[in-house]
Amino acid sequence: MLAPFAYPVYVMAKPAGSRCNLSCRYCYYLGKGGGTMSDELLEEFTRQYIEAQTQAEVLFTWHGGEPLLLPQRYYERAMALQQRYGRGRHIDNCLQTNGTLITDAWCRFFREHNFLIGISIDGPEPLHNHYRQQFRQTLRGIELLKKHGVMWNAMATVNSRNADHPVAFYRFFKEIGCEYLQFTPIVEQQPDGQLSPESVSPSQWGRFLTRLYDEWLKEDVGRLFVQLFDATLANWVGAAPGVCSMSAFCGQSAALQPDGSLYSCDHFVFPQYKLGNIREHTITELMYGERQQRFGREKHDGIAEKCTRCRYLFACHGECPKNRILPGRENYLCAGYHAFFSHAEPTMDFMAGELRAGRAPANVMDSSAVSSSP
Repeated sequence: MLAPFAYPVYVMAKPAGSRCNLSCRYCYYLGKGGGTMSDELLEEFTRQYIEAQTQAEVLFTWHGGEPLLLPQRYYERAMALQQRYGRGRHIDNCLQTNGTLITDAWCRFFREHNFLIGISIDGPEPLHNHYRQQFRQTLRGIELLKKHGVMWNAMATVNSRNADHPVAFYRFFKEIGCEYLQFTPIVEQQPDGQLSPESVSPSQWGRFLTRLYDEWLKEDVGRLFVQLFDATLANWVGAAPGVCSMSAFCGQSAALQPDGSLYSCDHFVFPQYKLGNIREHTITELMYGERQQRFGREKHDGIAEKCTRCRYLFACHGECPKNRILPGRENYLCAGYHAFFSHAEPTMDFMAGELRAGRAPANVMDSSAVSSSP
């Protein structure tokens, strides 16, 4: 059970709300709040967020919509406020963007303030542009980040189009110099309850993971970090996976709207998951309160009965609650995850053994475990 003040909290700030210069067909955030977070509220958020932290390190995450729709001077004020209220703390900033609005001036700002930039890009041009737009502008943004020495990583969705091309998908990210890759499956329901055409199927998800994993095992373990594989290995050795979807509990990461409304999770910006407004209650009160504690515990307590009998429960903990849309709260992607875990078990066992012995998991690339993997 989560204990108050025993864990760090994160708030994903959405200063421009759901506004975006693109209109991606699978976006789950369209229409969930516009406007701009005022300077007054930005200051209140900064002060409260730093005060809510239980550790010396503080991570600010700027998200959207498209956060670069706001002018650079907005984030210059944010940096000044962090310096004012965060004296003696180590503060980092990350910003998630589609990359199309990045300029040399933005890159100089990011470099000066040591930002980590997450770029949303779904693979090579035909795959990216199928459900998104402006691939070339996004790629230009990445080249500018590299030119200025700005830290960046890639965040990709896995959807019904690119899921059938895992090898091309993976090799593209290697070719553009990506060193840290995150990807997330698209599972979106339409108003009639049917899944959207962009949603990945469980069988696609399983094939995608296993084939991409095999590509990664060939020569990239310890060189290109794939978040889902790292999280799986962490769970294999009983360590914290570092990503909420693969954790036993959730509720540590909330979403802040431009008007100050705080919601339990970025994927649950619905009225029933509104915790309150930081103009009326502090982030500490809302994030460590019983309502958010209950939200976090529900992932564990409400797990499907089928999951409790699964030998791989330790590896995914039922994955993200937003995907528990089948009868009995079974996760829609369960079959895909099971196929991946079964396929990866020999090599995960080997890497876990290397970690416990104080050796590098990358030794798997020179072992017989790779060839013996099913």
